[in-house]
Amino acid sequence: MKQSLQLRTSQHLALTPQLQQSIRLLQLSTLELHQELEQLLTDNPLLERLDDPLDRSVRLLGDGAINQAPATPDAPAENAPPQEGATPAEPEAYDGAGDSNEGGADSDWSSAGSGKGPDDDDSRPQLEAGGRSLREHLMEQMRVTVQPPRDRALVELIIDALDDNGYLEESLEEIHARLPEELEIDADELRTALKLLQSFDPVGIGARDASECLALQIRRMPGVPLVTRRMALCIVEKHLQWFAQRDFNKLKKALDCDDEDLREAQAVIRQCNPHPGAAYAADVSDYVVPDVVVKKGRNGWIVTLNNDVMPRLRVNALYASLLKQGKGETQMNAQLQEAKWLIKNMRQRFDTILRVAQAIVERQKNFFSHGAVAMRPLVLREIADTLGLHESTISRVTTQKYMLTPHGMFELKYFFGSHVATEAGGEASSTAIRALIVQFTGAEDPKNPLSDSKIADMLGEQGMVIARRTVAKYREALKIPPVSLRKSL
Repeated sequence: MKQSLQLRTSQHLALTPQLQQSIRLLQLSTLELHQELEQLLTDNPLLERLDDPLDRSVRLLGDGAINQAPATPDAPAENAPPQEGATPAEPEAYDGAGDSNEGGADSDWSSAGSGKGPDDDDSRPQLEAGGRSLREHLMEQMRVTVQPPRDRALVELIIDALDDNGYLEESLEEIHARLPEELEIDADELRTALKLLQSFDPVGIGARDASECLALQIRRMPGVPLVTRRMALCIVEKHLQWFAQRDFNKLKKALDCDDEDLREAQAVIRQCNPHPGAAYAADVSDYVVPDVVVKKGRNGWIVTLNNDVMPRLRVNALYASLLKQGKGETQMNAQLQEAKWLIKNMRQRFDTILRVAQAIVERQKNFFSHGAVAMRPLVLREIADTLGLHESTISRVTTQKYMLTPHGMFELKYFFGSHVATEAGGEASSTAIRALIVQFTGAEDPKNPLSDSKIADMLGEQGMVIARRTVAKYREALKIPPVSLRKSL
């Protein structure tokens, strides 16, 4: 085969750096967007931010008092947005939010202007103390109740073996086996230390399983009649599985009691906490900030962007003027172009989110007026065809973007769902069917709960053709227990 050189002209699609950045910014969540922006601000000196993310935070003076000094009105910040009628310093500024309050930053740690002395109780903020962990709570009780050093060491050994719920993960035999033989610790000493730990607060701590945890709490529960206490102990120690499965017929036969006695024992067991150590767990709540807000207006529903999550960016005026005069370097010219791309792509990102949110609200008006039962079927292609965008773009916009509505906070993907055929030839949204299942199970008789077949029949009466297994799938997705676990006396 003979080799030769040939020139050909062809066309192909290529993703420019600007388009790649636009796609990347579009798929980021609000938190990821601000993290990405902080990195870009660090790398590019020509890009600056007008708003202060810590503007609404509490600022303290040197003596610990809260700084109440307002911003100086006649001395605006250097990067404050221009007023109406003024000539902007840089036309490429992206002002996505309202005016920011950046005054008083120089006096954050200054004691000047404080009208109270350092010894004044009211001059210092009342800050909430940090919560104690389960181990700290138990160790504090041990220092008061246990005196011999050897017993203290054994109790502390068992405390270190507890999990976050307060259960003893290892058996006493395993703990005893890994102890050095030269300590000459007997297994009875470990059992005594465990009994001592189980007398601490919270009640039920140090249990090896749920049965023992509930039994410890029932034994120390005040004001319970002796017969009811014995019956409750018998249930949690011998028939806890039947109680969890709500098999009341087997329980009444095994305990030889009637419905009233079993109901009293059930009430005692329900007062117990199966996870006594969970109250001391340091769980951090995750907060979601909405990207768009929907409110009721005179002429319908109004969709607006959340200004609190929209960064305000602009190109540094000093560097931009130097580059216009030809005093800059090639690298700074590239950074100037990158800054302009970022400002444009940031504006385009929020504009696209607003357009998609408006299209969703336009098609889901019944949801905002009547709730989830009025949700209509909606797919990504319908919004994409309306806005002239690709389905992948709609998917990026609706992922990890949230909408605040009068019914609560929802991810934009919540408004999309499959459809189920109706007897009239129409379509019903799967979200509406889930809402109806929640309504049916919430209004059912606890003594005679609705089965999946009965719920399917009730949906059929409303014209929704749905199989029993589909009802079971939706019920499990909603984390609603089956009929056997929803039954009560």
